[in-house]
Amino acid sequence: MADKVELIAYADRLGGDLPGLHEVLRGPLAGLFGGVHVLPFFPPYDGADAGFDPVDHTEVDERLGSWSDVARLAKDFDLMVDVIVNHVSADSAPFVDWLAHGGRSESDGMVLTFAGVFPDGATEEMLLRLYRPRPGLPFTPYQLADGTKRLVWTTFTPQQIDIDVRHAGTREYLVKVLDRLAAAGVRRVRLDAVGYAVKTPGLTSFMTPETFEFIDDVTAWCRERGLEVLVEVHSYYRRQIEIADRVDRVYDFALPPLVLHAITAKDADPLLAWLAIRPRDAVTVLDTHDGIGVIDVGADAGDRSQLGLLTPEQIDRLVEAIHDGSGGTSRQATGAAASNVDLYQVNCTFYDALGRDDDRYLLARAVQLLTPGIAQVYYVGLLAGCNDMELLARSNVGRDVNRHHYTRPEIELELRRPVVQALLRLIRFRNSHPAFEGAFSAAGGGPHLTMAWTHHNDQVTLDATLDTPSATLTWTEAGTRRTAPLHELPF
Repeated sequence: MADKVELIAYADRLGGDLPGLHEVLRGPLAGLFGGVHVLPFFPPYDGADAGFDPVDHTEVDERLGSWSDVARLAKDFDLMVDVIVNHVSADSAPFVDWLAHGGRSESDGMVLTFAGVFPDGATEEMLLRLYRPRPGLPFTPYQLADGTKRLVWTTFTPQQIDIDVRHAGTREYLVKVLDRLAAAGVRRVRLDAVGYAVKTPGLTSFMTPETFEFIDDVTAWCRERGLEVLVEVHSYYRRQIEIADRVDRVYDFALPPLVLHAITAKDADPLLAWLAIRPRDAVTVLDTHDGIGVIDVGADAGDRSQLGLLTPEQIDRLVEAIHDGSGGTSRQATGAAASNVDLYQVNCTFYDALGRDDDRYLLARAVQLLTPGIAQVYYVGLLAGCNDMELLARSNVGRDVNRHHYTRPEIELELRRPVVQALLRLIRFRNSHPAFEGAFSAAGGGPHLTMAWTHHNDQVTLDATLDTPSATLTWTEAGTRRTAPLHELPF
């Protein structure tokens, strides 16, 4: 099952809970996916960041199910679960105890504070050097029970309390989480926000040499428990290549903006350049529960002389193309006005980013599915979903435009749409054709793109003309070559 396409989904938004998600995977989605990444199901799954602020990372939110439900999913699918290494909830027991007892708390030192990182103080230059995915400094004032005020490190939101990964208590806590996941049969863990996990005075505190050492430590703990490691980092593309040498899998976050650039700018050159150097042990995505990242194709934030995969002008045009494609709805969901954690991401469904154009959307998915690696498809993207402006209006959280809650009747209805049916055929084809066991190649330039797989006498070739856009798939079947447009595949 490791080579099959995988699904990314919230348990509560595609089935209602863990048993419901399992029923959807075994029912209307039967045979499509070899694995599933279930986004955080820990209490509270509906917290400040949709589960990424766990109060107890070793428990399943009882509203979603139990560890037995997790184990049943793991029995039928290669299961991936998030390990949130950078922070805990402000309502978690360690932080609540620290607020109550301060220096007498067993959590003292585990909770990361300004003074804990800068015991001798910090200069303006040191503070401005810190890297954070949103404006302002990463500190929130909290008052302890004795009236003392402390600056607590909060990289993302005030509700997400950073923890000191060098502290023995933190390491004991993380190992306990890994033990719980391994016991449930989880196959792979996703290290969430690991790039921010180590704070070093005088440095950016993002993807530093100490960060890589910590990734090595966590990877070793995981491998001792039979867990594969997927690292989640949005950063300069050369860092992704470096990370890939040290872990089992790394996300190819450069692929989504490069595919969008290729289709909207009718220019395959940057995509082809990336395909020639990208890590092969990657997980490919076009969309996730987060926004569409642009930092992954930009220049190095710490050294602008290190150029990106796209120029600043190309990135600006790409962002505008997304906004235009979505009819302006993505603009309402992106930036500080929509309470965004990550200002370097554009919040939009991938289908809306391409103007709800079925041909362009199927081409984007075909490029993803032919790119080497494990392909993961986000549940909204699977159903070619549109921006959920009603949910955005209720929550004022920009990323919620791409986090629709699907009812079972909605799922059945969306699965009957021609564009979704064509995508399902592509997924089944990617799962089964023997050519994908062989060698990959890509060629073309400008508006032309060709991607091919060859294994002995079996071949699969995607030919795309980006300025049309038109694309055909050619494949071998029982010794015969067949060709069809993406929306008319006969399997």
